[in-house]
Amino acid sequence: MHIQVVLFDGFDPLDAIAPYEVLYAGGSATGGAVSVELVTAEGPREVVSGIEGLTLRAVGALDLERADMLLLPGAASRVGEPGENPKEEVGVGERKQDEFIPVLLTRALTTDLPVLLQQAMDDPDITVATVCGGSLLLAMAGLLKGRHATTHHMGLDTLEAAGAHAVRARIVDDGDLITGAGVTSGLDLGLYLLEREVGPRIAHAVEELFSHERRGTVWHAQGPTPTTL
Repeated sequence: MHIQVVLFDGFDPLDAIAPYEVLYAGGSATGGAVSVELVTAEGPREVVSGIEGLTLRAVGALDLERADMLLLPGAASRVGEPGENPKEEVGVGERKQDEFIPVLLTRALTTDLPVLLQQAMDDPDITVATVCGGSLLLAMAGLLKGRHATTHHMGLDTLEAAGAHAVRARIVDDGDLITGAGVTSGLDLGLYLLEREVGPRIAHAVEELFSHERRGTVWHAQGPTPTTL
């Protein structure tokens, strides 16, 4: 199973790195049955995150012929506060102070990324996973209509407005779409992906390695609908 973690300018580093490390450890635990790499829609490059001064290098291009799974992080904005004036001049590696999460996600939609994500969502052999605002990016691209998904609790209304069925859960498994809630859910998402794809013994071994116990029940559209509690 080959997973491509898809970066874009303004991505949230923890959204990407937490599941990346878990999945990388899963590759070691399976003798290479799981592999993971950082990519962009444009190909290898330095990608500036939403945390000022922090960049990661994508080593490849998003390639639907190679990927069994795409993992999409959300965006982060840690520069300035709403209402502050943007910088007069912006140098290399700097960002304006008004570049908040909706702006960063909207900017990602102006690249080739939405077309590639559409193709991935239409391919039954490719699973798409997201952490935090990654599902908002899919929703803003019109790709989550009728799908069950979660995101950071502050974005659940946005999912609903985009036609998705927003679920207030840590991890939501909707078949070939698996979404995680807030930023730290990336650890839980990575462990769940290992359990689902290569088995609970591998997931447990990685869980012990990271000294992290998964939280919450993974939500599936199965079983009877609960009555109001």
